[in-house]
Amino acid sequence: MQFMVFMIPAVYQPKNGKQQPGPDFKPDPKMMTEMGRFNDELRKAGALLSLDGLLPLSTGARLAFAKRKATVTDGPAVDSKEVVGGYWLIEAKSKQQVVDWWQRCPAQDGDVIEIRQVAGMADFPADVQKALRESGTAGRGQRARSKEQD
Repeated sequence: MQFMVFMIPAVYQPKNGKQQPGPDFKPDPKMMTEMGRFNDELRKAGALLSLDGLLPLSTGARLAFAKRKATVTDGPAVDSKEVVGGYWLIEAKSKQQVVDWWQRCPAQDGDVIEIRQVAGMADFPADVQKALRESGTAGRGQRARSKEQD
């Protein structure tokens, strides 16, 4: 099974009227070294498929849709309560295995980790699977897993 694990760092969260980090924000080198060791453990275990950190909200944009029309907001979105700072895509036998690994994550006080299983084609009803295959919009992972299951 594949899981997306999201880092929701305390430093990216608005609190007590403090602004979120700007585009010049730099993480603590010691913390990054510790996180690198953790990531290396995941890689050596054969679990790590992909990972990346994300720049602060001030460098991004948010699109909100109403009636199929997007409203674009640049920079920090003031209504953001939990801002993702990075992610891991991993392969694991179970959600519990992921929980066990991330209990060893060198997260800082106030950081939050969210674990979500990646949906495969088998997780969708047959009519949705058919529509995805016919439209060609199934994700690469979904297509790969659906071929294995066919």
